[in-house]
Amino acid sequence: MAADLENTLYLEVPAGRVVIEMRPDLAPKHCAQIKELVRKGFYDGIPFHRVIEGFMVQTGCPRGNGTGGSGKHLKAEFSKEKHLRGVCSMARAQDPNSADSQFFIMLENTPSLDGQYSIWGKVTSGMEFVDAIKKGSPSRNGSVTDPDKIVSFKVAADVAA
Repeated sequence: MAADLENTLYLEVPAGRVVIEMRPDLAPKHCAQIKELVRKGFYDGIPFHRVIEGFMVQTGCPRGNGTGGSGKHLKAEFSKEKHLRGVCSMARAQDPNSADSQFFIMLENTPSLDGQYSIWGKVTSGMEFVDAIKKGSPSRNGSVTDPDKIVSFKVAADVAA
């Protein structure tokens, strides 16, 4: 089956291209918001501000410190899907309905997150490039000094073949 280019994202990181298959069947509002932000160029140049070895890489904060977003919160779209390696899920504050633009990519399976965060996609190729993203300090909850940044983020349908 051919890829659905409207629901495929190309995340360019310093080491290479990461291909993400979106899951609008699980989180339609989250997928729509991410695509809208991607198409505006919102994510280009944003750092991977929190990266914890063996857990996840987080990005999507325009301030680069985990305190910002696009200003448009989303209602939670929790599912029975599991937080496995390569899964893309929305970061949020304590309020389950506070997800905005920040998201994380799982480096390892983490069942403790299941049912508590909105899963919106999965890496289908390029996980080795996600693994290469600069890690943060364990003593600072994964906060990264001089972090790697998103080179570009595009909807595959918008990229010339």
